[in-house]
Amino acid sequence: MLPFDKSEYQDRVRKVKASMEEQGIEVMLITDPANMNYVSGYDAMSYYVPQCVIVGTDLDEPVCIVRLQDLYCATQTTWMSEENVIAYPDKYLWEPKVLHVMDFIGDFLKEKGLHRKKIGVELDAYYFTAHWHKSLERSLPDAILSDATALVNWVRGQKSVRELEYMQIAARIVEKTMYNAIERIGAGLRESHVAAEVYRDLVEGTGPYGGEYPSLAPIMPAGERTAGAHFSWTTEGTYEDGQLLYMELSGSYKRYHAPLTRTIFIGEPPEKVKETAKIVIEGLNVALSSIKPGVTCEEVEKAWQSTINKYGLEKESRMGYTVGLSYPPVWMENTAYFKPGEKVELKPNMTFHMMPGMWLDGYGVAMTETLRVTENGCETLTRFPRKLFVK
Repeated sequence: MLPFDKSEYQDRVRKVKASMEEQGIEVMLITDPANMNYVSGYDAMSYYVPQCVIVGTDLDEPVCIVRLQDLYCATQTTWMSEENVIAYPDKYLWEPKVLHVMDFIGDFLKEKGLHRKKIGVELDAYYFTAHWHKSLERSLPDAILSDATALVNWVRGQKSVRELEYMQIAARIVEKTMYNAIERIGAGLRESHVAAEVYRDLVEGTGPYGGEYPSLAPIMPAGERTAGAHFSWTTEGTYEDGQLLYMELSGSYKRYHAPLTRTIFIGEPPEKVKETAKIVIEGLNVALSSIKPGVTCEEVEKAWQSTINKYGLEKESRMGYTVGLSYPPVWMENTAYFKPGEKVELKPNMTFHMMPGMWLDGYGVAMTETLRVTENGCETLTRFPRKLFVK
């Protein structure tokens, strides 16, 4: 059973075509696995080989091109008619410098009379390599290849009712996982033991809803490693008394994500950690209260920055990004960010991971929420005590 009605997929395709027409693009080659899923439903762990979904302004349905080994996955997860799910044989993978999958795609476009069109390509998408692009150029010498990076990503910005339901389920999964992880943590316990239980909870899910693998591995640094923003656990390390740690986790349901971060201290936290946590929480609350339709992303970031500036702190990096449907390596949608200079105006049902955090000299404190922009403000999809946890 498809996660969305066929009519919802068709509406997505109409929106993608409208965006294509605005940019003068006649054919779109979608290779980002999240964007492929968004327009076609295709869902398989096959993004390590070339594949794509083709949307054409003159095509009634998208065309999904996958490896022959993944044909069954495609026929079971896409909504289009069978003739629009096409498999290429493995010979296109054996000597990619001689014969490439983009040659197969080029031949398909020639067969359909689409090889002289303006063709949009996701040049900066994950997995789309420079070699893919060179092979495509060689295969389609008469085409105009245009950079259409994030065209589909922007269409995905405002979530449907069903998408928001899936993100709510992902939020319930991560809340359960975070609660259990904090309960387990204690001095003398191996970090990898807690990480294993985190994975178990994320996949087990909650209530009737099982979870999926998240698009980013759990971020779980402890001690001085909290000064880094993207460490996982250590393989032999154990938690110690007097140690700081934080966890950035996300539930995943039908590939929709809801990240959440909390900071924990084992023992009595030093004053600087307690004070930093208070500042981060205050900045988070102020930033959340600034959100409503029509406000720009840079205004939200400024609300956060102005708050922490009062305490002599400053954060250069962005403090939030759009989030939702995704595959590895990240759960970002790669469109709007809460950062200086970002003029994008917020709209109802846009969803963000707001991630204020301070990574300082020898330690870091982070508290994050997944949120939805409402008609007159915002709501956090993740609901968890917003405090420094002390064990």
